[in-house]
This record gives sequence, C-alpha cells and structure tokens, in this order.
Amino acid sequence: MLYQVSQGSKSFGADTIFEDVQFMIKGNEKITIVGRNGCGKTTFLRCLTGEYAFDKGSVSIQNGIRIGYLAQQVLEHDDWTVEEELKTVFEPVFAMQRELNALEETMLTDSSEKVLARYADVQERFEAMNGYAWETEMHTVFTRFGFTVQDLQKKVSEFSGGQRTRIAFAKLLLSKPDILLLDEPTNHLDLETIEWLEGYVRNYPKAIVMVSHDRMFLDHTTDVVYEIEYGHMTRYIGNYTSYQEQKKNNTEKMQAAYRRQQAEIERLEALIEKFRYKKNKAAFAQSKIKYLDRMDKIDPVREGDTKTFHARFTPARRGGQTVLETDKLGIGYDHLLTTVTMSLQRGQRIGILGPNGTGKSTFVKTLMGLVKPLSGTYLYGHQIDPGYFDQQLAQFSSGKTVLEEIWDEHPDLDRTAIRSVLGQFLFSADDVFKLTDVLSGGEKVRLSLAKLLLQNANLLILDEPTNHLDIPSKEALEDSLSEYTGSVLFVSHDRYFIRRLANALIVFENGEAVFYDMNYDEYEEGIKRQELQEAARRKAEKPEPVKERAMSPEALRREISRTEDAITKKEQELEDLRARRFEPEYYQDYQKMAVLDEQIDDVHNELAHLYEKWEKLSE
Repeated sequence: MLYQVSQGSKSFGADTIFEDVQFMIKGNEKITIVGRNGCGKTTFLRCLTGEYAFDKGSVSIQNGIRIGYLAQQVLEHDDWTVEEELKTVFEPVFAMQRELNALEETMLTDSSEKVLARYADVQERFEAMNGYAWETEMHTVFTRFGFTVQDLQKKVSEFSGGQRTRIAFAKLLLSKPDILLLDEPTNHLDLETIEWLEGYVRNYPKAIVMVSHDRMFLDHTTDVVYEIEYGHMTRYIGNYTSYQEQKKNNTEKMQAAYRRQQAEIERLEALIEKFRYKKNKAAFAQSKIKYLDRMDKIDPVREGDTKTFHARFTPARRGGQTVLETDKLGIGYDHLLTTVTMSLQRGQRIGILGPNGTGKSTFVKTLMGLVKPLSGTYLYGHQIDPGYFDQQLAQFSSGKTVLEEIWDEHPDLDRTAIRSVLGQFLFSADDVFKLTDVLSGGEKVRLSLAKLLLQNANLLILDEPTNHLDIPSKEALEDSLSEYTGSVLFVSHDRYFIRRLANALIVFENGEAVFYDMNYDEYEEGIKRQELQEAARRKAEKPEPVKERAMSPEALRREISRTEDAITKKEQELEDLRARRFEPEYYQDYQKMAVLDEQIDDVHNELAHLYEKWEKLSE
C-alpha cells in the first residue's frame, strides 16, 4: 500500500466538501477521481499532496514515497533556459554518473573485487535510471508537448503562460514521482498529444491519480474510478465506461432492495395493526414490533447528482441549403498556415481536427471577420445568421452581474424572460447577481452559451466549447446540439464530443486542410485500414525465408560450432558497444548516444536469434 486515507474529511467553514472518505493507492494503479464541478476533486488532490490537511481521519504513506503534482511545478528561474530547468530533474542521474567516473579513475590503480563489485552495482542502478538515454528521453517528452528541440535553448521568460504550463508538465513527467497527480492533464492538448499521453500514462511504471473530464482518455487509461458525490466517495474497479455500468447496476439493485424492504415493512405494520389489540394475538404483534425495531433499514436511494443545463438552440429562420463555401481561403497572421476549400450544407455538423498551431482557431476567426484572409474567398449562403462561441470571449471581466451581462445585450427582453434563459443554464435565485469576474471556468462557458442561445443563429461556429465543462454538462451540450436543426462548425479535441456530433470532418495537418465526408468512427477506421495496408506492403516486400534442408550429423555439428563462434563474437561486440557509453564522445552527445543505443538493441536482437538458432540445432 503506497498511500491510504481512512475516514478523511474536509470542510471550508460551514461547507463540508467530503467526509468519511476511504481511499487507497496500490502498486502502479491508474486511478481517476470523477464528480461534478465543485464536488471537491481538486481539493482532494491537494490534500493528498499535503498542501491542504484533512480535518479528520488518518493518512498512511509508505516511507520514501515521492508525490508529484502539476500545480506544484513552478518554473522559478525565468532567466534560465528551458534545458537548464528540465535538467534539474536528472540531478540524481548526473550524481551517479559522477560516481561512475570516480570509480573508473579508482579502477586505474585499484582493480580489487570490492571496487569492481561497487562499479557493477552503480552501473546497474545507472542503467535502471535510464542514465545513458536521459537526454533522448528529455527531448522526446519535451517535443511531444508541441515544442522543438531548439526551444530548449530559449529562456523560460520567452514563453507564454500556457506554454510554461506545458513545460512544467513535461518537467513533472520527466521527474517520475512514485505517485503522479494530474488535474485535467488533457486540457489544451491536441489529439495527437493526448493520444501520446494516453500511452505514456498506461505504461508509466508507477501510480497515477487523475482528475479529468475527457471520457475517452479515461476509458483508455484508468484501472480504478473513485466517485465523489454528495460529499461521499465510492470506489469502482475498471475504466470510466465500466464505472458508469456498475453505478447504474448498483443503483438499480439498491432501489429494488429498498422497494422490497418497504413492501415487507408495510406488510408487517398491517399485521401489527390488525392483531395488536386482540388478547390472543397481542404477543404475536409484539414480536413483529420487536422484529421491525431490530431490522437494518435500507436508506432510500439518493438519485445521482444529475442536475445540468437543458437548453434548446432554435434558429430564427431556416436559411439557404448552402450555408458556407470557401475557395482556397488562405488563413494565417503574418504568414500562410494553410488554404481551405470546403462547402457546408444545411443540417451538417462539421468537426475541425488537427494538432495545435495548424490553423483551426485561425480558420473560424477568419470566418467571423476577426482575422483577415490572406487569399481566396469565403461566402455565407442566403439568410445565414452565424453565432460564434470562443474560449477567449468567454473570459468575462466586465464587472457586470450575470443578469446585466445578458440584459445589456438584449434590452428588449423582460426580466422574466432573461431569468428563464439563465435558469436553463443553471443560473437560478441569487446566482444571477454574481459578478461575472468571479465565475468559475464552467460557469463562464455556460453564460457564453446562454448568450449564444439568444442569438437564434442558424449556423453555430464553436471553438472548443467543452473546455471547463464537467462530463454531465458536456453530455447536456451534446444533447442540445444533436437536436439543433441548424448547421454546426466546431473545433474540438474531445473525441467523445466529436464522435457524438460530427457527420463530416476537416482535418488540419502537414500544412493542409482536408475535408472528409464521414463521421469520426469512419475516419478512424480509414486511418487504421491505411496503417494495416502499409504494414502489409512492408511485409510483402520482405524476402521469403529460405526453407532449411535436413543436415547430416557432421554438418549439424559444424553448424553448431559456427553458431557458437558467432555468439562469442556478438557477445564481445555487445561488451565493446556498452563500454562506449562511458566515453565523453557519446555521453556528451545525445544524438550519438541515441545511435549507439540503437546499435546495442540491434546486437541484442541478433544475439537472441543466434541463441534461438543454437537451441534448435542442439535439439
């Protein structure tokens, strides 16, 4: 057991966040904590780190356990280069390298068994820490977050706040703590990076505790789900989909058990009422009363916290059949990112995919007139009224209340109508008097969607509309857009959202924007089919293996001898290659070290084939 919380509770003032929590982390479990926004998920993570203290309960932590948390990863040295910042996590590797160098110096004059044993021990631990390939690992992880190797030489101060967060994330992954805590790790990552992160999380050799609203990411990475609901925590084994099924089944069973018990109680109470005043049945009635008193009552099943917004986006008018056309529309700011040629028809819902920085948001901003086109044209169809949602526009700082934010844009609507719309997006009672500046990320998104609803547009252009929304709110938005009779053009990295809504795609990649008249599942299937065809083609190009002929005993002995000689030579070659790892020419040059590691792997594979061949011949 790495970490265990028994009967943990946390409150802020009179508000109880969670109570009597039982939580454990074992081995290399990949754990996800789910629940509505505001239920206490992030608070619980901060309690695990020690940033907050549990008000009650006990915590047991295995000795020497290192906990890493993204929110704690601060890049303190603005004047350092990124490489200097990232290399701090490899200091234990560098310390061991210095020890190896010192032992090599000692071995020049002292080759005693004690020194050699110490050197072998340190070298084994150095290899286990990936000491020979730390630089390759650093470059791989760093570039996966959308940076280039050249960015390592830039100072931290040259990067934006979002970029610094990604650098901090890369640093956290490289530090490899025993328990890795991740709060919304997929936010602001493109699909390619999210898929890479899925593989990284699955193969991470230690424990991970995550908070995430990315349903597909959770399905692909999670072993255990803890749900926080109404201040209590429940453990489920399996991924997110399994958790949903288990919760539904458990709820149905509890409801059935509660109904059965209530029916039994009613039956017994009827018997008691019938016989309690009859002398010859009074004892019978008293026994039933005692039985009822001793009965373990099942509490009525509390419905899940399913409160979410219910909105109906309705176009004011139908609009033409052709909604939008672009012809070689060149997009970009100071230079051309790509050109887009596409046609959007009435009722279509087109999802826009692609890595960060390829022009997806620039494209929709160009369509809304916020960025000038660099070339080509775009044209809206007859009576098309576009409505636009943008994450940046959702960052309110007007100093207005929620009610004023809507009313100032729609002064013709009365107070009741405004409050009715806000109520659909969960702004009720005194919530409408909150200042927009203090709203949470999810509340700001819901307020932006309320403003969008009032535009009665017949074309919705949405740029990352699901960011900051919890899972029930995402599902509510999916339901609303599925029922919408207008057209939708949206940018998203949420694969569940894309799969549920898109019936066509535009994929931005490698400087191109390609239109696909298919849904996301069909697109993914096509990609997999291409990969299989490519693998089959490569396999077909390999020469057919030569069938072995039966050997005479003498020929067999000669072949065994030749194979043994080849094994001896390969083993020596492997030792020579390993020795080069200690030469400055290699360990100071990550590119040469990477080539050397590949050569060592090749020799390992050749040796494996030779061993297999020798075993077959010997048999």
